[in-house]
Amino acid sequence: MASLLQKQSLIPLQHKEFRIFIIARFFLIMALRMLGTVAAYQLFKLTNDSYSIGLAGMSEFIPVFLLALYAGHVIDKSDKRTLLLRGVLTYSICVGGMILITSPWFASQVQSSSLPYFFYAVIFCTGIIRAFTGPTTNAILSQLVPREVLQYAANLSSSTWLAASITGHASAGFFIAWFGVHATFYIILAYVLVAALMIAQIRKKPVVNTKKDVKAWDSMKEGLQFVFTNKIMLGAISLDLFAVLFGGAVALIPEFAAKILQVGPIGFGWLNAAMDIGSVIMITTLTLMPMRKRQGYKLLYAVGAFGLCIIIFGCSQWYWLSFAALLLAGMMDGISVIVRGTILQLTTPDDKRGRVSSVNSMFINSSNELGQFESGLMAKAMGTVPSVIFGGTMTLIVVIITWFRAPGLRKFEY
Repeated sequence: MASLLQKQSLIPLQHKEFRIFIIARFFLIMALRMLGTVAAYQLFKLTNDSYSIGLAGMSEFIPVFLLALYAGHVIDKSDKRTLLLRGVLTYSICVGGMILITSPWFASQVQSSSLPYFFYAVIFCTGIIRAFTGPTTNAILSQLVPREVLQYAANLSSSTWLAASITGHASAGFFIAWFGVHATFYIILAYVLVAALMIAQIRKKPVVNTKKDVKAWDSMKEGLQFVFTNKIMLGAISLDLFAVLFGGAVALIPEFAAKILQVGPIGFGWLNAAMDIGSVIMITTLTLMPMRKRQGYKLLYAVGAFGLCIIIFGCSQWYWLSFAALLLAGMMDGISVIVRGTILQLTTPDDKRGRVSSVNSMFINSSNELGQFESGLMAKAMGTVPSVIFGGTMTLIVVIITWFRAPGLRKFEY
């Protein structure tokens, strides 16, 4: 039985365009994770203040949140392959901007106190692009594989995302140590261009939503209404939203690494990757051996354990305990990713995938940046360690409230 499930879980890899997409997504996510890690590292070096990292998160959150609904409308009315390719190519321009502002020449032309604002500007631009490309990568999935294997394709896509995130986080620390920040951005640019080259090999896709007389605002409302009337999807999104918002300890890792744990760039890179390592371990396990029942029940317990791990991380003054806490937190987050991603793929009609994915992006993916800002702000107001403990505690409270207020999610199975 286990062998049969493992074979079924790998069936999507038999489809050529899905394999190309997986490779492209790996390079793209690896590049974007490296970009965020290196930018956060350099911002902290410039300012010696975690609040600057919080501002970077807010710089990306604002455009993602404001444009998400409109992006969903555009995605559903567009060829998703072409839209994704254009987004990736535009990312390459933003990476070029990072290469410029980290160059010795540029540093000699502007005051050091002004440099962070150039980082914020480029990150703001990546937020605009992400508002479109993030939901597109989810929406195009159903056009690459048959519906009967869509669940397994979603799991493999999530595993690829996390494997790329691990590689990006960890290798960024190594590359900073070996080559420096400026040279690392050239490597990131190469990864983005590889992703664009792979996406270009995917054929253009037909537009599923062919309604031409629907106004943009009515189309956006339709996507929102679908999510808010789907109680199971809404419950999963809401739970993950607040867990990520309050449990954003990763944003403060540069300060933990430098001031509390006292490790260099390599130790910083591994701490950044710890949660993703845990997530990919769990997602790989669940991809090969899928959960068969009580997925909603397990989701709530996993998010509660995630909050507890964040509290342990905040209290720890030992590197390996901190790493282990983040690793376990990532494993718990992996359960959430699998359950929520499967709900999204299996319950969304094809003609609404762009809009529903954008709503998910607006409330979940952008909550990473909002959580980053919240962590930076609370660290400034309360201190670094108390702010992380506060975030983990709030995550536990959210789980308790959800347990009693969303019984449908607790009882959910697929």
